[in-house]
Amino acid sequence: MKKHYLITPGPTPIPPEVSSKEGLPVLHHRTSEFGVYFVEVIEGLKYVFQTRNDLFLITSSGTGGMESAVANLISAGDTAIVAASGAFGERWGKILASYGAQVVWVREPDGQAIVPSKIEEALKKNPQAKAVFGQHTETSTGVVNDVQKLGEIVSKTPAVFVLDAISGLGGQELRTDDWKADVVVAGSQKGLMTAPGLAMVSVSRKAWPLVEAAKSPRFYFDYRTLRKSIPEKETPYTPAVTLIVSMAEALRQIKDEGIENVWARHAWLAHATREGVKAMGLTIFTQTPCNVLTSINVPAGLDGKKIVKRTREEYGVSIAGGQVQLEGKIVRLAHMGYMGRFDVIIGLSALEMMLHDMGAKIELGKGVAAAQRHLQNPPAAFAPAPAPGAAAIR
Repeated sequence: MKKHYLITPGPTPIPPEVSSKEGLPVLHHRTSEFGVYFVEVIEGLKYVFQTRNDLFLITSSGTGGMESAVANLISAGDTAIVAASGAFGERWGKILASYGAQVVWVREPDGQAIVPSKIEEALKKNPQAKAVFGQHTETSTGVVNDVQKLGEIVSKTPAVFVLDAISGLGGQELRTDDWKADVVVAGSQKGLMTAPGLAMVSVSRKAWPLVEAAKSPRFYFDYRTLRKSIPEKETPYTPAVTLIVSMAEALRQIKDEGIENVWARHAWLAHATREGVKAMGLTIFTQTPCNVLTSINVPAGLDGKKIVKRTREEYGVSIAGGQVQLEGKIVRLAHMGYMGRFDVIIGLSALEMMLHDMGAKIELGKGVAAAQRHLQNPPAAFAPAPAPGAAAIR
């Protein structure tokens, strides 16, 4: 018998209480019964986003949410600044180009965080820019960006700050309103502990004039239409009813734990994972690692693609590999969403065993032991400091 374990950065494991909700009889989406779930999910997401802005549910992948942001904010010929340090930052640019935007790139090498001063300089050189598009956590490399500083810089200009938080929401600290993120996109299948298929977007007051003025074609993704449906406690078109019902349960669990405690748990798991990786004699790919996944340089002479494939096929443990130019060069262990200390142990143990099988000079158990020593301590020490001068959104 082979058990299967998800240690991937999406889809992630789903609590049984959440997945069981998908097996309930399907509600009609134009009923008061569904409206109760709809309202609960919208309010729960506002808590996780830490926002009082408008928030919309879209039945799509996270990339659909990204495209919706472009379609609602940008007209053909508009200038948009893209902060990219990996594959998903590059995706912003590809979507913008398909809508006819003039893209100004601020790129950092894979594994390095965006330098805020470079965004400030790009805005000075391009005062006509309508928006700055960036990443919360860059899934492809394991980097976290200084969203608070980036939001502060963009807020001093007419441009709006658009953030892809698909992998970071619910794991890496994010305070949408306090950090002045105008449009934030997320997805259901990562830190929100729900199956793939739902995107969600928050939209600030500053962003609404752009939404009203944008001339890009939009129908299904039109924020104006989505906004009109909110008072009716429904979506304008048929939603993923079962996903919304199950997400209500996931959000209850997040609220019960408390968002600050959720952030602390992710930081705790991330630190333990990195300690284990270093004890194995391996190196972390980035100097600014995020808390939702750890990217690891593959030892010389080994192929990361084979590591991922064999770990899944022989051990039943799914980890992630590198993307685009990093394919075969890094592997990634997730610690996001419905994960605890023993998910870290499983991921590290499988990696140790596979590298040992493939001839790497790995001492079995050394990385696991280092992680265990850390995981015996509670995560409270990793709780973020309260935001100065701002009340948390409950």
